[in-house]
Amino acid sequence: IFAGDHGVHAQGVTAWPQEVTAQMVANFLGGGAVCNAFAKQVGAEVCVVDVGVAAELPPTPGLLPRKVRAGTADMTAGPALSREEVTAAIEVGIETARDLVAAGNKALLTGEMGIANTTASAALISVFTGTDPAEVTG
Repeated sequence: IFAGDHGVHAQGVTAWPQEVTAQMVANFLGGGAVCNAFAKQVGAEVCVVDVGVAAELPPTPGLLPRKVRAGTADMTAGPALSREEVTAAIEVGIETARDLVAAGNKALLTGEMGIANTTASAALISVFTGTDPAEVTG
C-alpha cells in the first residue's frame, strides 16, 4: 500500500482530518484492516510504503520509509509536486516492485491510502480523459 497525503485537503474536500492517513497506516501495519484479512486468507503479506505521509511515522515492521516529501502541495494553488518529485515517486514504485519480486514474491497487488485522494484521482482522470470534473466525481 502506497501512502501519502494530499495538500488539496486544505480546501475542505473531505470530512476526514488529514491525521487519518497516519492512523490507517498504523491500522494496516497492526493487521486491523480489511486488506489484512484478505491477505491472511491467501497467505500474503501487507507492506506499506510511505511515499508522502505528512506525519512522521515510527519505524515499524512492514513499513518501507521512502518519503519523497511530507504530503503534496495544494493543487488548487499550483503544482502538487515538482517534476523531480513525480519522477522520484514513480521510481519508488519501480524500486519497491523490483525489491519485492527479488525477495521471492510471485504476485504484487497495489493499494493506496491518503486523505483527499479521491479529489487528486478525479483531477487526474479529468485531465487524462478530457471529462468534466463534475462527471468524474459524480
